[in-house]
Amino acid sequence: MLRPPRVTIYGPHGVGKNTWASSAPAPVLLDIEDGQPSGLDVPSFRITSFGELMEALSALYTEEHSYQTVIIDSLDWLEPMIWAETVRRNNAANPNKAWGSIEDAGYGKGYIAALDPWREVLDGTNALRNDRSMAIIFTAHADVKRFDSPEVEPFDRYQIKLQKLASALVQEHCDDVLFANYKTSITKADVGGKSVNRGVGGGTRVLYTEERPAFLAKNRHQLPPELPLAWAAFSEAMQASAKPAV
Repeated sequence: MLRPPRVTIYGPHGVGKNTWASSAPAPVLLDIEDGQPSGLDVPSFRITSFGELMEALSALYTEEHSYQTVIIDSLDWLEPMIWAETVRRNNAANPNKAWGSIEDAGYGKGYIAALDPWREVLDGTNALRNDRSMAIIFTAHADVKRFDSPEVEPFDRYQIKLQKLASALVQEHCDDVLFANYKTSITKADVGGKSVNRGVGGGTRVLYTEERPAFLAKNRHQLPPELPLAWAAFSEAMQASAKPAV
C-alpha cells in the first residue's frame, strides 16, 4: 500500500507552491508566513512561534478531524522561530552563558543545537503520517547558492532557502524534494554580430523531481524527471509508480 508522501516543494516567489499544495486531499494549512494567497479556500491556523507549531501538530494527532494533508508554509519562515527556541533553551539551561542570538554560540554550534527542535518538528509530522495517514507538505522559497562539487568547478544553483545543516536534515527526511519553476527554453540570438544564448520563458510552470546542475531535487517514488505543476499530475505519477509491472 502506498503511504502518504512527505514532500518539500520549493521555488521562486509566486510560482504557485501553495496553490499546488492546497490541491492535495483535505488540506489544512499551518500558516507561518501569514500570507495565504487570495483565492485559496483552505482551512488555516496562524502560527507565530515554535511552541504554537508543536501544539498544532499535537492537536492534529490527538483530536478528531477529517484533514488528510498538513501544509507547513514555509520552512524558511519557520527557521527563525527554531533559532529563537534554541536560544531560549540554551539560556534556560545556561543562564550564565546566555546567547543573544544563534550566532553567539560560536563555530556553528548554535546551528547544530538547532537540529534538535528541527527533529521535533519532523518527528511530529512523521507521527501524523504514520499514525493518522496524513500527507505532509513543506513549502520553502528558493535561494541561488554556490555549490562546491568535488568533480567540477563550483557553480551556482537553486537550493532550499535554509541553513545548510537544516536543509540537509529536511532533505533526508522527505520522500520527495520538488523544485517548482517556470519552464525556460534557450534560443540563439544575433547581438552585435555575435551569437548569444537567451532564455525564453512562456509562463508554463513545471515541477522538477530529479537533481540537475541548476537545482536540487530528489524523489523516492520513481517519478518522471519533469511534471506539470499540478497536484493531480504528481498524484497520478506517484500512483503509477506503485503499480507492479505487467
